Amino acid sequence: MVKYVIFDFDGTLVDSRVAFASSWNTLAEKYNLKEMKYEELENMKKLSMRERSKKLNFPMYMLPFIIPQIYKLYRKSINEIKLFDGVRDLLNVLEKRGYKTAIISSNSEENIALFLEKNKLDSVTTILCSRKIFGKDRLIKRFLRENQLKTSDVIYVGDEHRDIIACKKTGVKIIWVGWGYDSIEVVRNEKPDYMVYKPAEILEVI
Repeated sequence: MVKYVIFDFDGTLVDSRVAFASSWNTLAEKYNLKEMKYEELENMKKLSMRERSKKLNFPMYMLPFIIPQIYKLYRKSINEIKLFDGVRDLLNVLEKRGYKTAIISSNSEENIALFLEKNKLDSVTTILCSRKIFGKDRLIKRFLRENQLKTSDVIYVGDEHRDIIACKKTGVKIIWVGWGYDSIEVVRNEKPDYMVYKPAEILEVI
């Protein structure tokens, strides 16, 4: 029986595409990378991470160097980041029904905590973050270990291909959400356990 619902942050709970694009474009000018055009953001959801990096003239080996800088700039745009419609209601219902909620993300803990405070979201009990963009499986294992939980005690909610991979490595079931950074074309072959297109559908799965 599920006791904890673990959420990804960006693209799952919050729409942060404009903040990310703005942060990226600041660095693009500095490092001679291609800018993200806001009108292209929707189409980029259909590209894999490698395809996006190629489109933006961004070598993947630079990820560990660039990502911390992006999140530092992201903090300056925190007021532009909004909860997706229906997410606040979802979190409130989960709390009322006795589920605990946590966030495991590759964003920074400081950014997430600041957003939760500003938006008066106090039901989230734990925030775990990794500077490694592909390190979520280790965080999930750590979360299970520290809280003495079985894989069947939790379910993860995320929007990206890498979220599905991380959950498969840990044996935790995943709900993929269709409103985030990766479209169905990118994740279909990984066969997420559940696919939803509205926050209310997450309650039906749980």
